[in-house]
Amino acid sequence: MHPGDSIIEAAIGEAQHGLRLDRALADLLPDMSRERLKALIGEGQVRSPQTTKINASLKVSAGQTYSITLPPPVPLDTVAQDIPLTIVHEDAELIVVDKPAGLVVHPAAGNLDGTLVNALLHHCAGQLSGIGGVARPGIVHRIDKDTSGLLVVAKTDRAHEGLARQFKDHSIDRLYAAVVYGVPVPASGTVDTWIGRSDADRKKMAVHREGRGKHAVTHYRTVERLKGAAMVECRLETGRTHQVRVHMAHLGHPLIGDPVYGRDRKGFKSILETLGFKRQALHAKTLGFIHPATDKPLLFQSVLPTDMQELLSELHV
Repeated sequence: MHPGDSIIEAAIGEAQHGLRLDRALADLLPDMSRERLKALIGEGQVRSPQTTKINASLKVSAGQTYSITLPPPVPLDTVAQDIPLTIVHEDAELIVVDKPAGLVVHPAAGNLDGTLVNALLHHCAGQLSGIGGVARPGIVHRIDKDTSGLLVVAKTDRAHEGLARQFKDHSIDRLYAAVVYGVPVPASGTVDTWIGRSDADRKKMAVHREGRGKHAVTHYRTVERLKGAAMVECRLETGRTHQVRVHMAHLGHPLIGDPVYGRDRKGFKSILETLGFKRQALHAKTLGFIHPATDKPLLFQSVLPTDMQELLSELHV
């Protein structure tokens, strides 16, 4: 232990029995990424009284306990940038942002600045939680670059931990509006699958057999029939990468404009080109959760952005 270090304890349960250590810890500690945990394991910061040979691929057993030593945060290299933000709610603990399509959430290869994190560092004067690691201060969850809508960001570690628990137990209320090709039959239902990386393309997600990847559940409802399309609402029970996009494509109704999981269909290409619509038609319209400091329920709504409203107008029957 060094000054400033903190220790987190994790107990392996039946649900994690037989998993790799890094995956088991990621399951138990949703506020830490698997890559971050792998790095800590490699640095010798993860210990257990039950075993001395510890590596990321070690298979764990129910009943084992592990202690994870977290060094103090290192200085953040990401620069603060004065990028306009639409703030829906802000207090001392957290901030809710209505993200426009095209804005990347956090810095990564190819997008080292100009991100939501850069904007938040400026707006919050650096007051963001450090649990997510130096590259993602305050980020509890993400939405894709070309998806618009509501996102909650933690300003304190207490808020980060409280929100992460709610995401882990699926108590966060998340409703997405999407415009899809065709009209789903039945008009409403539940998609219950497992989602993981595609075997054919590691940049894509895909539906897999049970037990492979992560369990994903989406409840959808057709709101309006359009010309060759439909407006649907998707309520997330889980929050997997590209979940709505993958599940609607799995039903045979990919999102209009989706460059990864959908194909341009006859009659739509000219409409999208005329409108200049160059993204998946997906908007995070509702976000609800319990405030981690006050225990009060909060619910936020976001109106459809102009580009999706124009798309709906063009497709109205």
